[in-house]
Amino acid sequence: MKSISVIDLKEKFDKKEKFDLLDVREANEISYAKIDPHIHIPIGSIVAKCEELNKEKELIVMCHTGVRSAQVCQYLETLGFNVSNLEGGIHAWSLTVDSSVPQYW
Repeated sequence: MKSISVIDLKEKFDKKEKFDLLDVREANEISYAKIDPHIHIPIGSIVAKCEELNKEKELIVMCHTGVRSAQVCQYLETLGFNVSNLEGGIHAWSLTVDSSVPQYW
């Protein structure tokens, strides 16, 4: 499984590269802290809603710390998606890239 650091993700945003950021956290987590723009599909809905995702675009999957998103990456890889897991999730983003994004546990 491929992975991407929060620094590399920030660089992709800065360079306006074409990719989709998939957030697999629950709605209450996203209402507290998020990275925009993103597509929100909770991990429990991935199987039913994965057809909404674009297989032609790079897909970066994120969650709180990278554990749930790694599970989603493994699943989406089997379906032929070009996916990368965001290392450390939004927690690492808050610590390293944007401290205005709230941390939570």
